[in-house]
Amino acid sequence: MNSKTINLHSTSLVATQRIGDGTHIWAFVNILEGAVIGKNCNICDHCFIENDVVIGNQVTLKCGVYLWDGITLEDDVFIGPNVVFTNDIRPRSKRYKPVERTIISHGASIGANSTILAGIRIGEYAMTGIASVVTRNVPAYALVYGNPAKFKAWIDEDGEKLMFEKDGLWKSRSNKYFEEKDGILKPII
Repeated sequence: MNSKTINLHSTSLVATQRIGDGTHIWAFVNILEGAVIGKNCNICDHCFIENDVVIGNQVTLKCGVYLWDGITLEDDVFIGPNVVFTNDIRPRSKRYKPVERTIISHGASIGANSTILAGIRIGEYAMTGIASVVTRNVPAYALVYGNPAKFKAWIDEDGEKLMFEKDGLWKSRSNKYFEEKDGILKPII
């Protein structure tokens, strides 16, 4: 870790050496030795990151987020303030078992105070609304919210709702087209 290219607040406790250039780690953050953090990340006040956590590049963790073993945040992920992650769907005190793997895919955004069940995948550019309780996988480009979180709309990379055209064809405001087939949305290139 090169301290000239990483901004560490004086109150942060950072045990890992695997942090990418340009990352900012703010006040009262605790990062354990095994964690891997990419370039140009912003980890805000009062966050905790366990050993078996991988964070990609350009990731933002707002205040009060705890990342437990088994969590992967891919590039360009946004995690809102006080999002709750779990890593054990049947927890018991002092009974240790393998943790569930949770993946937040490239470009996804998780709304403030959302709760994410262990072992799920949130797809590319998907978004959860504020205070959502996410209990199952979320497809790429989906907007979900509620308790439990349910599909509400298809969105583009900017989080804008797509407009239905015809026969599984969706369009963004910027005139990008997407195709929906069997509940999966993909951009048309």
